[in-house]
Amino acid sequence: MNAQKSTKFNSKVLLFGEYTVIKNSMALSIPFDLFDGELIFKSEQGQNIDNELKAFSRYMDKLNREASLPFEFDSTSFQFDVGQGLHFKSTIPMGYGVGSSGALCAAIYDRYSTPVLKNKLKASQLKKHFALMENHFHGSSSGVDPLISYLNQPILIDSDQNMGPVELPTFTERKGGLFLLNTGRSRKTEPLVNLFLEKCKNADFENSLVNDLLPLTNDCINYFLKGNVDQLIVEFQKLSQFQYELMAPMIPKLFHDVWKQGILSGEYSLKLCGAGGGGFILGITPDFKMIAESLKDYEVRPLIKF
Repeated sequence: MNAQKSTKFNSKVLLFGEYTVIKNSMALSIPFDLFDGELIFKSEQGQNIDNELKAFSRYMDKLNREASLPFEFDSTSFQFDVGQGLHFKSTIPMGYGVGSSGALCAAIYDRYSTPVLKNKLKASQLKKHFALMENHFHGSSSGVDPLISYLNQPILIDSDQNMGPVELPTFTERKGGLFLLNTGRSRKTEPLVNLFLEKCKNADFENSLVNDLLPLTNDCINYFLKGNVDQLIVEFQKLSQFQYELMAPMIPKLFHDVWKQGILSGEYSLKLCGAGGGGFILGITPDFKMIAESLKDYEVRPLIKF
């Protein structure tokens, strides 16, 4: 049994860049320490084998045997430990867009890849490693989610797909901010990504994406990092409007009305948090007192106050 000390890996929140990062927009993601996960061994060793980890260990072993991994990975120990009751103890809700599989990949990579190698790698190289691993869960992964959990730092991906840690601004006013709205339902990422890629085959949608949504996403990131709250709120609302009009299938039907009401009232704006379809929705408000009544029927969790 592998007796290494357990390390906890936080969940993440993709603030901006959902879907558009596929089209080379900027993206900004941050660790979210409300949820985390760690590798542990169950007390009843050899029993109640974690089937998800078992399937993942087989996947990693297959990549290893095919020499498809660009890093050294001890798949033998991984498979053995799974048989001995290895388990990913996690508080990260699955299917909520906060990186449950990303944290798992980060934990596995941390324990079973070669320490000397990974300490010398750049974020872009780590991202490629994690993409290969997380493909098992999503069919196609960018590798960003595991990277955030692994580095436990905010990561900025620029329009040239360069990436690295970034410092978040310090806000003085703290009346409003970004928040998470819980839809109360999980979703699967892969079908939603496939739907988006299918929509991109439509020339009109593709043009709107490139000419409207990508600039909006980049502007939101730039205004946020500069601490320009007023302009961020304006651009966020435009982004919300775009998603409401052109990406409605990614918005849970039960939340279409509350989404539209936010745009009309100006009290708040909503956008997808990750793939959408359920999980958390990301929101912004100039004053949390404004939404105390309008969103009283929903679980609202402040994320960043400004």
